[in-house]
Amino acid sequence: MNVQSLTDEILKRAAGAGRFIVAIAGPPGAGKSTLSEALAAAIAETGENVAVLPMDGFHMDNAVLVEKGLLQRKGAPETFDVRAFLSTLAAVRANDGEVLVPVFDRTRELAIASARTIAAETRIVLVEGNYLLLDEVPWSGLDGAFDYSIFIDPGIDVLEQRLLQRWHDHGYDEETARTKAFDNDIPNARRVVGSRRASDLVIRDF
Repeated sequence: MNVQSLTDEILKRAAGAGRFIVAIAGPPGAGKSTLSEALAAAIAETGENVAVLPMDGFHMDNAVLVEKGLLQRKGAPETFDVRAFLSTLAAVRANDGEVLVPVFDRTRELAIASARTIAAETRIVLVEGNYLLLDEVPWSGLDGAFDYSIFIDPGIDVLEQRLLQRWHDHGYDEETARTKAFDNDIPNARRVVGSRRASDLVIRDF
């Protein structure tokens, strides 16, 4: 499916809803952020109020990860503040006023609190992240949180290439890039693909 057909499907399903929440899930490197931003732009062009809510804003701070011995696993399911994410989604669902949400700054490797606004008049919210459909506690608390769910699964071979290139693009040498990709990213990707709840739609690439 392309952006236009996905936009049409979301708008059709959202007809009559006060607030409609879409999950865009998949392993690291699958293209979730790219798809979310493209869909947001396409939906906005139709006159709908739309916002993107990235799961990455709920990364634990590095100081907390050091304390927990998890800094090298940053990005794994256990390195997120899931309770805060669930609370924020509940506030978005309640639709009783403006909700301020955090955004992850990749250049500084930290989450910035209250960095994005989901206004009261926003009708469609696109939530994007690796673990939205992960069938493990506490992430399983998200079961039923979304009105429509999309899972992107391009395959492990494609992900390996993309994730390795991502670290090269960040300026890391071959050894460091391979360590980051194969010791953390790829295990996380396999976990996302291997333990997930059903989605409304699976697309192979974006």
